[in-house]
Amino acid sequence: QVHVEESGGGLVQAGGSLSLSCVISGRSGRGIGVGWFRQAPGKDREYVAAISWSGDSTYYGDFVKGRFTISEDNAKNMVWLRMNGLKPEDTAVYYCARQGSDYRYDYWGRGTQVTVSS
Repeated sequence: QVHVEESGGGLVQAGGSLSLSCVISGRSGRGIGVGWFRQAPGKDREYVAAISWSGDSTYYGDFVKGRFTISEDNAKNMVWLRMNGLKPEDTAVYYCARQGSDYRYDYWGRGTQVTVSS
């Protein structure tokens, strides 16, 4: 099985920064990459960013506009999401997910709450 665990959420003022981390573990392996998603109350889940374990491919949702940076540590099976210039509309539960060899996001963490106050 695979275990996915996020950490690093919290409360921050608008304009502030937070770093989220995600660790992938388990016997089924870490897949080919990791994605971050978010879901705000009453809204659909939204794609935030993704990275391959090789580190040479990163992807971002359109709303990010240079504010977020995704990075990885191969040795630790860990991925970070650095979020700068946070806005109240970034308030959501942020989820990390493993991307399997079929490119599907197949294992998900429980999420970490990010709240941005105005």
